[in-house]
Amino acid sequence: MLKKNHYILFFLVLSSLQAFAQQDVMRRVQGAGGGLGGAKKGQGGKDSLRHRTGLEDSITINFRTLDSSRYQRMDTSITDFFTRYPIPADYLYLGNTGSAARPLLFSPNLKPGWDPGFHAYDVYFLKPEETRFYNTTRPYSELGYLLGSRGEQMVHVKHTQNVNPNWNIAMEYRLINSPGTLKNQNASHSNFRINSFYQSPNRRYHLFFILLNNKIQSSENGGILDDKYVDSLPSYKQRETIPVYLGPVDPEAFNPFSTIVRTGTKYRNIDFLIRQQYDLGKKDSIETDSTVIQLFYPKLRLEHTFQYNTYRFSFDDAKVSNYTDTGFYRKFYNFLTMPSTYYVEDEWKEMVNDLSIYSFPDSKNPQQYVKLGVSFQNLSGKFDGGSTNFFNTWAHGEYRNKTKNQKWDIEANAKLYLTGLNFGDYSALASLQRYVSRQVGYLKIGAQNVNRTPSFVFNEASSFNLANVKGFNKENTIRLFGEIYQPIRKLRFSGNYYFITNYSYFSGYYQAEQASGIFNLLQLNAEKLFQLTRHLVWRAEISLQQKAGSAPVNVPLLFTRTRIGYEGNLGFKNLSLVTGLDIRYHTPFKSDGYSPVLGQFFYQDNKTVSMRLPTISAYFHFRIKTFAAYVRAENLNTARLKEGFGFTNNNLAISGYPYPGLQIRFGIFWSFIN
Repeated sequence: MLKKNHYILFFLVLSSLQAFAQQDVMRRVQGAGGGLGGAKKGQGGKDSLRHRTGLEDSITINFRTLDSSRYQRMDTSITDFFTRYPIPADYLYLGNTGSAARPLLFSPNLKPGWDPGFHAYDVYFLKPEETRFYNTTRPYSELGYLLGSRGEQMVHVKHTQNVNPNWNIAMEYRLINSPGTLKNQNASHSNFRINSFYQSPNRRYHLFFILLNNKIQSSENGGILDDKYVDSLPSYKQRETIPVYLGPVDPEAFNPFSTIVRTGTKYRNIDFLIRQQYDLGKKDSIETDSTVIQLFYPKLRLEHTFQYNTYRFSFDDAKVSNYTDTGFYRKFYNFLTMPSTYYVEDEWKEMVNDLSIYSFPDSKNPQQYVKLGVSFQNLSGKFDGGSTNFFNTWAHGEYRNKTKNQKWDIEANAKLYLTGLNFGDYSALASLQRYVSRQVGYLKIGAQNVNRTPSFVFNEASSFNLANVKGFNKENTIRLFGEIYQPIRKLRFSGNYYFITNYSYFSGYYQAEQASGIFNLLQLNAEKLFQLTRHLVWRAEISLQQKAGSAPVNVPLLFTRTRIGYEGNLGFKNLSLVTGLDIRYHTPFKSDGYSPVLGQFFYQDNKTVSMRLPTISAYFHFRIKTFAAYVRAENLNTARLKEGFGFTNNNLAISGYPYPGLQIRFGIFWSFIN
């Protein structure tokens, strides 16, 4: 009955398409820059007659993020499905949407200070630094629904509106629910965010507000017992019959409205942030016959930011003995005996107060400023062995300058921990970007150095430090980077060169280690769009990675992604259509293992993972005015004739975790302008 209601709701949403077919997103969703507020009309404007321009029903909408004053346009393109999908194209994941994931391209932690250490589910979190603060002339809503094979579904709802020209509010909700292909693989994640931005009429006072909640639930099955079972046909042609290490032998039937994780990972995070700014500077105005536009140019800005965050990271096995999980814990975690239930958790509460001051050397260029500040952090941790409190104090500074002629973009920032748990941690970054010419494009170079205490999961106090390892030294990472971007040639080159000392990692299911030597890693990336014909387009991406020294890091030498297909409108002005093939490939490499109890990927150098065939997906994406649809047939490469036709030629993500066979996905994303 629940499933029936679920589909009824889905088709009711589709049935309302005709009512909104008159809205034109390309005309109505525009990205003009500018802050909140606008013209303040004089007395003469109230009695004047307005001339209709034909744009009275259009919308102007843009957004900025918390630590940037640059307003950006909304992306309405449909060329890349992965802008709508939580797992990026260059990530590997454990075979089910909602399961643990990590990047194929080397990406070390470059944030100094306290870090809990649980990042395998980061792609499913809403984050404060990615929050969009909108400015819109009309209420704007977006509804997204993605339906995949075996009951996979993703719901996305977004709404924003300006209460008045100086005050915007926004809301976002996302639900990911996927039962998976194997036993005990179901995942259910929900995210909710409310944010607001207010600017006083005189433009001196600014208020940013964020409240977000992340709830992550993912069953852990420990992987299949033997990778050879993938080819054991017809015995295991139905993939849900392949035996796995953890969880119920006979899992419960999937319910899209209620997900129960009997054995698995459960994370919960609540973030609250409020930032207040007050500007001192120069007032000005522009007068016309009927309008007075108030202007304000800041010279000095005072800022206070308050954050209160809670984190809960846990692994729960509700019925160890009933699920015959004891053997798994004995084999991989060296547990001699096991209780009937097993539960391990780290819980944190964090409060941060930051005081900062800005100086604007050129009051008419808000993209040029100097920022100095100090932060005070209080931490309260609760673990299996007890609870404890920590604190940190750090100073930070920043210089930004994007020149008014748009040719130079300079960034420099630094942070130093003065006292507390992470005393001595620091980070420093400097980058310089220059627009050279239309032919050469943009050139960017930079350097970064980070000295950080290893994440707290490596600390002996953590409930997840099962080996009770102590005495880790600070990690130090030097990163040199550069980029060439040529819009005229639709070409981008970028590169990173890393020097890393005291790299902390897991070498097994529970063993934590730290590399004593120095290693380096070179990473080169290239992106190019080839216009083969007027409508036949080839989008190519390639990444090359090479490590040197005894690096406990697993990365493929080569990763490529190719999208080739038709992009056009078939002669219909309101239609945008892209269709073709999406092909991804990486060279064989010794991929990481995965520890379900710790929720960590770990280094191993025994098993090599090779792709049998590149991952091939056929896609058909189109947009009609404000309505966009994505139709995809993924993992076509798994088709084969063995014991009858089937999609059973599965690639492995890592040992024990095969990717699924054929996946059919249908998604709609619909914008409404009220």
